[in-house]
Amino acid sequence: MEAKVNPKFRIKKGDEVVVLSGKDKGKRGKVLRVLRKEERVLVQGVRMIKRHTRPSQTSPGGILEKEAPLHISKVALVDPKLGKPTRVGYKFLENGRKVRVAKLSGEVIDL
Repeated sequence: MEAKVNPKFRIKKGDEVVVLSGKDKGKRGKVLRVLRKEERVLVQGVRMIKRHTRPSQTSPGGILEKEAPLHISKVALVDPKLGKPTRVGYKFLENGRKVRVAKLSGEVIDL
């Protein structure tokens, strides 16, 4: 894989997102992790896979279900005011702080 310029991600850990495409289309969840190099996100309860694990001292083993990463282009942030998927923009507040803004309603996301 060739090295890319790191794109600016408008989705952060803890954000509520909705899946736009794939078998989990329409599902909502909280972002658990953002994998910047792979351009992927881990969303709670979305794209569940089964892992067959061997028993160890810390875990009993067996078949575990966990989330698999999802490409960042397949998710959109949920507008805090309307509850619909929205794009994200940026705005500067009076005190000079840069915040994320929902394009759909104009609502400030970071507070």
